[in-house]
Amino acid sequence: MRYVIVGNGPAAVSAVESIRRFDATGDITLFSRENEFTYSRPLISYLLLGATDEDRMRYRKPDFYTANRVDYRQGVSVTAIDPEKREVTSSDGSVTPYDRLLLATGARPFVPPAEGLDTVSYHSFMTLEDARGLREALTPNSSVLIVGAGLIGLKCLEGIRHLCDRITVVDLADQILPSILDREAAAMVQAHIEKERVDFILGDSVVKYQPGLATTRSGRTIPFDVLVMAVGVRPCTELAVAMGLDAARGIPTNERGETAIPGVYAAGDCAVSHDITTDTDRVLALLPNAAMQGEVCGADMAGGRVDPLNSLPMNAMGMFGLHMITAGTMVGEDHIIRTPGGYKRLCTKDNRLMGYILVGDVERAGIYTALIREKTPLDSIDFALMLEKPQLMAFSKRDRQMKMGGSRL
Repeated sequence: MRYVIVGNGPAAVSAVESIRRFDATGDITLFSRENEFTYSRPLISYLLLGATDEDRMRYRKPDFYTANRVDYRQGVSVTAIDPEKREVTSSDGSVTPYDRLLLATGARPFVPPAEGLDTVSYHSFMTLEDARGLREALTPNSSVLIVGAGLIGLKCLEGIRHLCDRITVVDLADQILPSILDREAAAMVQAHIEKERVDFILGDSVVKYQPGLATTRSGRTIPFDVLVMAVGVRPCTELAVAMGLDAARGIPTNERGETAIPGVYAAGDCAVSHDITTDTDRVLALLPNAAMQGEVCGADMAGGRVDPLNSLPMNAMGMFGLHMITAGTMVGEDHIIRTPGGYKRLCTKDNRLMGYILVGDVERAGIYTALIREKTPLDSIDFALMLEKPQLMAFSKRDRQMKMGGSRL
């Protein structure tokens, strides 16, 4: 069997390991457009912060490709795919045949158009190369403008705050982290970040750039030395679309990760997942989800089978020592607990926990996540105790034994 994988992130790496679990001898060719060993993208902010280094960002052993007998095409992009001939053409001019193909092409930064954008240089914040370039551009006197107050923009902010003089963050949304936090939690986190001498301009957007100066829709002007575009990402689906797949907003797959073209699979930030909390199909650009999708795809490509994944939106991050975790969807009845420096909101519906937001005290949040993922009936646990503090004592003795690997009797 001949396997071709396009991509080198968590979905691709998990797929390699999953293929090898079921097929020890098949040929695996992996194309990586980045000239890098596989690494954890979420760690690039910690690299700039000085909390990690490039060696520790590489989350597989140095012999990963050779140990798994992977023909690793480093720094080589796939330029075309012929699904009828089952061949891929790459930027080095080679043509590689396949029996099974995995698209793990990830996502790219979204840069909103604006007048004068072509007159200024800017940085993205998605890759190791982006982080290196940004670090080289910064000086202790730099004024930085970050466009985007979402996950990417704020992690960039944390990573570079000690490397520059001042940072201004602009976002069209009227709160920070609008995709994961409610207004109350966002206000708490924003106040914490502002202690680091960071300015936020929210509910506004940049409409004009000129060298060293940005002008917002409201008419405000913002001087800058370094500009970072961190508005969001879009799935890389060009190859899939060119093959005839309806994939402009993400590549649809079945529960085994296979697309509408037999033998072609998709996983990671380019692929659509089924969100069990909303019962809808959408892209969930999350590292754990990508890794699980890659595992499912790799197994099926090699003729094996693993349990289909139960995807749900989930994020865990810290900002200057303040930790937060969110998961699921915030619909249904609210259960809110406020403490000094902490905020907890759980949403329940139809006897299930649907989602949560934790800011400050995030201990044992995994128990809440398991309740969502497993669709645990809330009347089978002591929910009042669970609301106060996630703990196994909220479960029955029988359920505690099962969760801890004990007897089922």
